[in-house]
Amino acid sequence: MRYILASNNKGKLKEMKAILASLGADIISQSEAGLELEADETGKTFEENAIIKARAACEALHEPAIADDSGLAVEALGGAPGVYSARYGGCTTDEERVNLLLKNLEGVKNRKAKFVSCIACVFPNGDAITARGECEGTITFLPRGEGGFGYDPVFELAGTEKTMAEISPEEKNAVSHRGRALRIFEMKLREYNADK
Repeated sequence: MRYILASNNKGKLKEMKAILASLGADIISQSEAGLELEADETGKTFEENAIIKARAACEALHEPAIADDSGLAVEALGGAPGVYSARYGGCTTDEERVNLLLKNLEGVKNRKAKFVSCIACVFPNGDAITARGECEGTITFLPRGEGGFGYDPVFELAGTEKTMAEISPEEKNAVSHRGRALRIFEMKLREYNADK
């Protein structure tokens, strides 16, 4: 079966294809399907935004569509940047967002944080599947590492002394919020398809 990824993010597409390969699913980006769409992420939660994006692509193309909404939730900031992680403070680059986050945490001892990923699949018949994955950690005082993207250089994984930007892509997929959400999603999608 073919699924549309409601994104043009090459990194997300690669991760989805790698983890969902065992299903024999054909996953293509929305632009590969001829769709140029930027759904309004008006949801208050990661789940709501994932469903909004998947539903918009599904309704436009009349094919099953998958979307991911993810971000960083910092305990001392009341869960911010949360659903606004990609638009935090109106910043336009990862570096600006990281610098703003560190500035907002100056003098704060509680550095607990988590990455959250919610994946949704919406089908033309209206059915929807969602899965959520989380990854616990702390915010460092300075960026470390050359890998990853977004907030990875300042997110130190719980139980390690490494940031997400200091581990390999394979290690990241094994422990990351998106990797965890995708594995749960794969199981739910397998069950859904078996019932059809």
